Amino acid sequence: MLARKATASLPALGQRAASAIALKYSNAVYGAALAKSPTVLNKVHSELATVASTIAGDAELNGFVNNPTLSANDRKAGLSTLYSRLEAAAPKKEPVSEITKNLLGVLSENGRLAETQGVIEGFNELVEKYRGELTVVVTSAAPLPKDVLSRLESALKQSQAGQKAKVLKVTNKVNPTVLGGLVVDFGDKTIDLSVHSRVTKLNAVMQQSI
Repeated sequence: MLARKATASLPALGQRAASAIALKYSNAVYGAALAKSPTVLNKVHSELATVASTIAGDAELNGFVNNPTLSANDRKAGLSTLYSRLEAAAPKKEPVSEITKNLLGVLSENGRLAETQGVIEGFNELVEKYRGELTVVVTSAAPLPKDVLSRLESALKQSQAGQKAKVLKVTNKVNPTVLGGLVVDFGDKTIDLSVHSRVTKLNAVMQQSI
């Protein structure tokens, strides 16, 4: 009797474990994309949406994703086909991002491609949860002082996109190849800095940080 009860509980435990694993991948992909830039996050979001629709609409790819017993060569061929579909669907036939490739590659190597849909759903939930947050990445040759980033954030909050954002965050990314200045990646081309006073204030903050 006890043995039968234990056996019956195994599928539920397996489902919870799978869900936890998918969430772990979702968080890792979201964090990696956001750390690059908001633009990369948008690109990965679009690519994963295409992955989901492509797999759902292609019986062969669906079978590939849900077959963990394939050989290494078969997995490589299946991923190659999937990447080709993604590139064909991308604007200007852009190459697939390394983040999306790494995700699918790791899932394939670990025999967990069947988790792909769950990972994408978890990723989409994170995107929705933090939608409305605007992250501005400021790249500099050396770490910027906190007071400089604070002044820059204050200036950016006056922009059109900054005023609309639920939360505005300014993060500092260090790249020694950026000499004598800053590179600001707004990740959103709708930011309006056309008002002269705003541009002047933003430039003043930048000058103080150099």
